[in-house]
Amino acid sequence: MKGIILAGGLGTRLNPLTKITNKHLLPIYDKPMIYYPIQTLVNAGIKDIMVVTGGNYAGDFLRLLGNGREFGLSHIHYAYQEGEGGIAEALSLAAWFAEGEKICVVLGDNIIEKNIIKAVKDFEMQKNGAKILLKEVPDPERFGVAEITNGKLRSIEEKPKAPKSNLAVIGIYLYDDRVFYFIKGIKPSDRGELEITDVNNAYLKDGTMTWETLNGWWTDAGTFESLLRASILVSQTGANNIS
Repeated sequence: MKGIILAGGLGTRLNPLTKITNKHLLPIYDKPMIYYPIQTLVNAGIKDIMVVTGGNYAGDFLRLLGNGREFGLSHIHYAYQEGEGGIAEALSLAAWFAEGEKICVVLGDNIIEKNIIKAVKDFEMQKNGAKILLKEVPDPERFGVAEITNGKLRSIEEKPKAPKSNLAVIGIYLYDDRVFYFIKGIKPSDRGELEITDVNNAYLKDGTMTWETLNGWWTDAGTFESLLRASILVSQTGANNIS
């Protein structure tokens, strides 16, 4: 399985912090934000990794990460996203890298307390399709929201005004190689972006979407509030714990 970290976008919600750097290079406690999703993949045994970035500071990722020796890697692949076409559009840039293998996609501002080892192993055993990870949150309207009835995933709705549950679809997704076919079939949303929720719903309609609930805390770091929360959580409990 290959790993893809999506670290593009302009991070405008974090202005003026992002006027002079990419959001994913901002510090979370004692490490740059991008370190955490890389470690999440490495802890799960995924060592073939691509970072998709963009904006005016893409070269800073190469200067910071190099070939990933600090993480025990021999090489990190890079791709450049022009503009802000959405998560699914950024993922499409990694089609050549995936080469038909299953992939684990992590959004660059997602930080977890523990690990995704079980989810990755379960997906490796899954014949095909996709897997999403869910977590209860107090503000589900900020995220894609999953509706679960009698243990069955019924729907996924992007940033609903009236969420059907408090289960957020966190920014860690596992896909087979059909994900790039599904991306080609979706249309831009009202925001003008290719939404990853539309890709997930394509798998749901296909009947090959599975789900698990993430253990431990999870947060994104795309707003001032969540950026602060991430630093506090990491300082108090650490992140990417194996146990």
